This record gives sequence, structure tokens and C-alpha cells, in this order.
Amino acid sequence: MRVAVVGTGAFGRNHLRVYKELASEGVTLVAAVEPDAGRAAEVTEAYGIPVFASVEAALSADLKLDAASVAVPTVHHHAAASQLLSAGVDCLVEKPITASLSEADDLIALAEKHERVLQPGHLERFNPAVLAIEPALTRPMFFEAHRLSIFTPRSLDVDVVLDLMIHDLDVVLTFANSPVKEVRAVGLPILSPKVDIANVRVEFESGCVANFTASRVSTERVRKLRFFEPRQYVSIDYARKDVLVIAVDAEFSIEKAMALGAAAGFADGLPGLSFTKPEVAPGEPLRLEICSFLDAVRSRKTPRVTARQGREALALALEIQRAMEVHAGKAGLASFFSTT
Repeated sequence: MRVAVVGTGAFGRNHLRVYKELASEGVTLVAAVEPDAGRAAEVTEAYGIPVFASVEAALSADLKLDAASVAVPTVHHHAAASQLLSAGVDCLVEKPITASLSEADDLIALAEKHERVLQPGHLERFNPAVLAIEPALTRPMFFEAHRLSIFTPRSLDVDVVLDLMIHDLDVVLTFANSPVKEVRAVGLPILSPKVDIANVRVEFESGCVANFTASRVSTERVRKLRFFEPRQYVSIDYARKDVLVIAVDAEFSIEKAMALGAAAGFADGLPGLSFTKPEVAPGEPLRLEICSFLDAVRSRKTPRVTARQGREALALALEIQRAMEVHAGKAGLASFFSTT
């Protein structure tokens, strides 16, 4: 398996590292693409591979590539991935899949035309905590997602919805498994020209409701998703890769629980509730994601995260952006919001 990484910024470096670590599993990192001369020199020295200034240059070098990770800024995803797909190279494209739905549709069409694997890089779908709870889902009806980060100059080419919130949008869309009915959103630029903090309410056709909060101007780092199902509450901590499930016994009643609890002094919590932590297999999400991608490349099977799912997450993110603009107009914040 001969692979390359297009874009060697902060996250591209992680792709380089993982591919190099997979050398013992038949994976050969053969090249990178990086137009910045300084970064290119660093990658050549660190990994001993040629670094090309463009995708065109890499393809013309006849590297016999099987697959590539695309980790350039979002606005360049379509240009880079379209060239690779047209050349017969399977692609793992960092989230969001593209900057627009028309670009996403074009990449999907190209992948189908050339029979190539196109997988969007929705990392949290490979978080061990998500992998542990997904098979046990019944009918989630309410989600609460919080994703907060300390400000960094990374990924300022997109707003906080496409930078951070899109991870949770993808997971909730997958878990809810229902078309979106209504979106309400508010967002504000704080330290950058684009929206840095946003709060969103999404209602699905199934009746499920999801609240999302994302900020890249926080004083702390939080990555949590909580959701409720009939007689069950689930809490996922992405950062700790941890899951807590609180279930209600079938014969539970508040009167019975209070009576039993009072007799026992509530020493063991409220009777009728069970607290469990499902077993979570250890693993680095990025490594699991890349291994899953390479497995799809080898087997020619549909990847765990499909390009169409990436498009759905992008479509919801863009709808949220429109809802934020509408809210800004109603709230008299249009001038403050005009730079987004």
C-alpha cells in the first residue's frame, strides 16, 4: 500500500506519523505535498521522503500511489481530491469534505466514476467511546453536545461550525438517523473574522431534538456528548474516551424508589437506577480512522464513514450558517456579523 499526504500542517503531520507507524503492516509512506518550502524541508528531513509543491507534480512523478490523505485547508479540498481521484488514487479527505455542496457532489461523482474510495475525515466516528456505544443504541430522543477549545490560529479559514461543531453534527446525524426538520442558531465572531462561538438547536423529523454548543475561545477544553433514550441516559467524554450509561429498571417508579431509598438512607443511590460503564477498547481515533480507510482501499468495500454522510454533515453545517445570519439580522447584529 503506497500512500501520500497532501498538506503537512498541524493535522497533516499527524497523518504522516500514523502512516509511518503502519510500515510494519505493509504501508509505505512514499511522498508528501506541501507548497511551503520551510515545511517541505522539515518533512523531508523527518521522514526521508520527497515533498512536492503541488498535487500535479506528485502525480507526474509516477509514484504508483494507492491512496492519499488530503489535509490542506478546506477551500482546497476539492482541487486536491479531484486530481487524485481522477488519477485513480483513493482519498481520505479531512473534514469538512469540501467548502460547498456543489464541490462535494462533484467529488462524489468523480469517486463513483473512477470507482475510488472517498472517505471524509470525521474523526469522532472512530473514537473508542463512540464505537463502544453505537451498537447499543435504541432510540435517542435528545442530545446535548459541548465542544469547547482554547483559541489557536489553526483552521481560521472556516468558522467554528465547520471547524469544531461538524464533528458532533456528524455523530448526531448518524445516531439520530432521521431527516432534519428545523434549525435555529446563533453565532458570533469574537477573536477572528469568522464565527468563533455558536449555539444551535436542531429538530429532526422523528421528534428527536439536539442542542449543540461549540466555541474556540474557551478557557477550557471540553469534548462531551450526552443523550437520552427511553429509560436510559448516555454520557460520552470524547477526550477521555469514556462512556457512562444510566438505565432505569423496567419496574421503576419514583414512589417505590423513594420508599426504598429512604429505608436504605440512599447509601447506594436511587433504587431502580443502574450505573454502568461499557467496555471501551483502547485506540487512537486517527489511527483507527486511517486503518479503516486503508481496509476499505484493500477490500474495495464501502468505508465506515461515506462521502454522502460527509455531505450530509456539510449540508447541516451550511444550514446552520444561514440560520446564524438570519438571527444576526433579527438581533440587529448584521454589521458585527458581516465579516463572517
